[in-house]
Amino acid sequence: MMDTTIAAVRGRRVWDSRGRPTVEAEVLLKSGLRGRAIAPAGASTGTGEALDRRDGGTAFGGLDVTGAVAAVNGEIAAALAGRDAGDQPGIDAALIALDGSDNLGRLGGNAVVATSMAVLHAAANASGQPLWRYLSAGRPVRIPVPEIQIFGGGAHAARRVDVQDFMVMCPAASSFAQALDWTAEVYRAAGALMKQAGKLQGVADEGGFWPAFASNEEALDTLMRAIEDAGFKPGREVAISLDIAASEFGRSGAYKLALEQRELDSAGMIALLGRWLESYPIISIEDPLAEDDAEGFKAFTALYGERCQIIGDDFLVTNAARVEAAAASKALNAVLIKPNQSGTVTGTRAALDAGKAAGFGTIVSARSGETEDVTIAHLSVGWDAGQFKVGSFTRSERMAKWNEMLRIEEELGSEASFAGWEALPFAPQRS
Repeated sequence: MMDTTIAAVRGRRVWDSRGRPTVEAEVLLKSGLRGRAIAPAGASTGTGEALDRRDGGTAFGGLDVTGAVAAVNGEIAAALAGRDAGDQPGIDAALIALDGSDNLGRLGGNAVVATSMAVLHAAANASGQPLWRYLSAGRPVRIPVPEIQIFGGGAHAARRVDVQDFMVMCPAASSFAQALDWTAEVYRAAGALMKQAGKLQGVADEGGFWPAFASNEEALDTLMRAIEDAGFKPGREVAISLDIAASEFGRSGAYKLALEQRELDSAGMIALLGRWLESYPIISIEDPLAEDDAEGFKAFTALYGERCQIIGDDFLVTNAARVEAAAASKALNAVLIKPNQSGTVTGTRAALDAGKAAGFGTIVSARSGETEDVTIAHLSVGWDAGQFKVGSFTRSERMAKWNEMLRIEEELGSEASFAGWEALPFAPQRS
């Protein structure tokens, strides 16, 4: 291990996949090695997650990050100079204390998470190991099951349909590479179906096809046909996963479905999703209820938790205490893990560990505003998350992460183990 003393920290403004400014941090060690990371940004965000610092005003619609970059180059750089990059918990605790707020809003969650991840990269580089291996610390790891968007809706597509993500999962594949092969065929088949129907209208934020559908069910029907047209058995080989992102259209137990021009209460929303579960091979549903509907989550999980993965995203915001509380109340059975929701690597790991301790499915996830940064691919493997959600099978900010996972799988060689069905927190019916 080379010297891991931090010599300098630098921040710069770079650009994300939506053409919006974001923060890149670079940590220089006395050994001459360095680590670099970029903060992503979400469109559908939970109220409890770390808060990005944006400049406001007129430049770039108020989304500039010169203040957050200045925080990296000023207060953060001064606080971390001379500290040991190998002490990730100590570094992250210092960043949280330096910010002093309850949501990292003073320095900016974007400034803090970029710095935290850059410190991690620097320490891994000093160890002479790839990041995933440094994180695993010699423990066995698995290659995660990818969760890949085919149609993008909700906040990712101007609310053209209510559901935010219509995705596929291939837990029956023998490897990550094969899972991508199968998904590529489904994505191609979906595009062909939309072209035939005269509904091919470009892509949404995360690269999935823009959803020119008359109903949410039409999107599900089209996805089923795409799986079949690609030559796969729905549910047995390729299954459906949904991100409802219900907080985007639900509040105080009322869910306003814009596409269907109707309003449902919590019980009605649960009944609607239950009908979809009966009609389609859905094995995973994320945020089926709004973040303020804890009773709805519990009711939904009591009904369907033994046959479906039920994920908390806005409901849990990568927070270990919330995960533990949700486990105690049996509100769900899986947690989405997003580093920028927590704001630090240490907090992110704590949320994932809390999920594992509860027997939850754990899914490391990207955001809708992404970059070429591939940190999360390494977190997913090194922490043995079991599942990995990046977006669609197009656009380079997505493909960079899928391709990095292929490299990791290749590096593992004969030791590579694909998580498959075992990554799910329920016993699937594969008939």
